[in-house]
Amino acid sequence: MKHQTDRTSPASRRDFLKTSALAAAAAVPAAPAATLAQAAATPPTSKDPYALAARFNRFLRVTDVTDGLDAVGRADLTLMDPSIRPLWMGMRFFGPAVTMRVVPTNRRMPVVSREDALKQHDIWGEMGGWHTSIDPHLKRGCVIAMSTGGAKECGYWGSNNSLDMMSRGVAGIVTDGYCRDTDEVIMQKCQVACAGIGRTIIPGRVELVDVQQPIAVGGALVRPGDIIGCDWDGCVVVPVEVAEEVLAIAARIAVEDKKQRRRLYDRLGRKPDETVDWEAAAEYFKDLL
Repeated sequence: MKHQTDRTSPASRRDFLKTSALAAAAAVPAAPAATLAQAAATPPTSKDPYALAARFNRFLRVTDVTDGLDAVGRADLTLMDPSIRPLWMGMRFFGPAVTMRVVPTNRRMPVVSREDALKQHDIWGEMGGWHTSIDPHLKRGCVIAMSTGGAKECGYWGSNNSLDMMSRGVAGIVTDGYCRDTDEVIMQKCQVACAGIGRTIIPGRVELVDVQQPIAVGGALVRPGDIIGCDWDGCVVVPVEVAEEVLAIAARIAVEDKKQRRRLYDRLGRKPDETVDWEAAAEYFKDLL
């Protein structure tokens, strides 16, 4: 008699990912999300990723959230590869993921004339280089997460389109690919975390094939609605189904850490700064402590 195994078939695994993605996306309200300031003013009473992310954005570091993820049994599973880093020190954001997937293309861009040199992206679009659009899914406070499928050097994000995303209220961009025009991206304070710095443009190198589907970024699963965090220590994913518990645990950890370091500041005669303002953090998180 043949013994049955617990191994999940590829088809059932795909169904699981699709179902979990739909569940995460369903937690995002159809109506336009409130601004981060409005969401932060009132503690969330449901699993609204935008309201939850607003609370993560106050007082919490990626390390606090990582410790919270450890406490709920997600140790290491949600850490993106450390090569994915913010472009400039001081960058910090948390926000629900809007996902996009690009893949390496196997066709070339045609040679263009001087007159058409400024139309390269339009030409690539007409050739089917963008099979879909991310624009309808953007909401104030979201984080764009992009998987590149191991594409070679391609500066998908640059000084123009990343600034455009910031102007639409996108909190940050996280990609396992490259960013270019980085002098301007840093000067403009565009919140881009990437795996490398590139020089090339999109046409003839990658094609956008999916939006709002589960993707892998830096070895971590990212679904629409999962909360992505970033600071100088790196990037982390908070699965939306454990976000409330992670928030509560991370808040306790952050307040205690600030309190302990305040004592050390006092011992050293150092003037307190915002990183040790445990009273403000305790007041903000008082419903969770």
